[in-house]
Amino acid sequence: MNTTVLFEARARVLHDLDARGLAGAAAVSALEDAMTERGWWVEQWPEGKAYVAGLVAQDVQDLLFDGGASARWPVCTTCPPESPVHSLHITPDLGGPDPIWVCEESGDVVAPLGDL
Repeated sequence: MNTTVLFEARARVLHDLDARGLAGAAAVSALEDAMTERGWWVEQWPEGKAYVAGLVAQDVQDLLFDGGASARWPVCTTCPPESPVHSLHITPDLGGPDPIWVCEESGDVVAPLGDL
């Protein structure tokens, strides 16, 4: 299997974790877990490689939120400060191709995955 797509996904998600100050041990561990799962997934469905980056980002979001700390990542920073804390989500829902971060409150596009 060509692992380039997985390492590109890892780099994009790690960049966005770091951009929001969340690239600590727990988040990187969640990223590695997601990479392992999606590595198996792309071996089973090679045509799905266009979806890997967005799916890895969604997996990391879920792992961070469900991991006991209920960490929201990435938190929206484009809405007014008086808005309730809320997250961005990856669109399209299947993770690709060309995944983007969208504000869950306003629906505004914030950035492509890897460009937070």
